[in-house]
Amino acid sequence: MPTPRWCISPRPKDRQLRMSALAAAIDVSHSGITRLASRLEAQGLIRRVRSTEDARGYHAILTDEGFARLEKVRPTNLASMRRHFLDHLAGLDLKKLAVALRSTAT
Repeated sequence: MPTPRWCISPRPKDRQLRMSALAAAIDVSHSGITRLASRLEAQGLIRRVRSTEDARGYHAILTDEGFARLEKVRPTNLASMRRHFLDHLAGLDLKKLAVALRSTAT
């Protein structure tokens, strides 16, 4: 499954994702994503709005404050990924690994 675009895009229009798609992307239940979204919304990091395409669904929209928080933690997150994962793959062709991992995600 591709990375949600709002996780990487600075453009406000790209910072939203349907709640059910977000739940699938991070492998949590619908009730789990609802609880998580409630906490994030209370902190001002996201807003939830009813879908204009389907009145039964909602979208999570990353706020400017949420995007700023994401940008702030990105270096630490990337350093951790490198230290705990990528550094252990010395000698492997990372481009081939990326292709292999992408094929298992679909």
